[in-house]
Amino acid sequence: MTDKNVVKTLVEDWLEGKDYFLVDIEISPDNRIVVEIDHADGVWIEDCVELSRYIEEHLSREEEDYELEVGSAGLGQPFKVERQYINCIGKEVEVMDNGGKKMHGVLKSVDGNDFTVTIKEKVKLEGKKRPQLLDVDHTFQMDNVKYTKYLISFK
Repeated sequence: MTDKNVVKTLVEDWLEGKDYFLVDIEISPDNRIVVEIDHADGVWIEDCVELSRYIEEHLSREEEDYELEVGSAGLGQPFKVERQYINCIGKEVEVMDNGGKKMHGVLKSVDGNDFTVTIKEKVKLEGKKRPQLLDVDHTFQMDNVKYTKYLISFK
């Protein structure tokens, strides 16, 4: 099986000086290598092809046969790295907490492992008969939610 650290080093070498960033590398027991990259403005297929060729030039199929797939982190897929959160500040996201509760709101900020989402909620205000719909900020930890993902809207 191909060493994940070797592939990671190759990808990081190719990424150097580019606005792309590494999201994930998976290598299955049957030596299927899947590399996911991302970019704030989206990923171009030509760049995936270029990275794929770069990796293939530096790995020998004669030493170990492998299947290689290079692509972008899927739109609507859960975030895996902090930079995906940062790229979605100001956009609508869905968060599922560890209790299984889904919340939709606008990603307001990211600070290290913490991120804040502004969610519209009905809040009972003192002196009012009916609850008011207000923006309420909720702070979460990236490693303490089941997932966070960009919410695709066709409005």
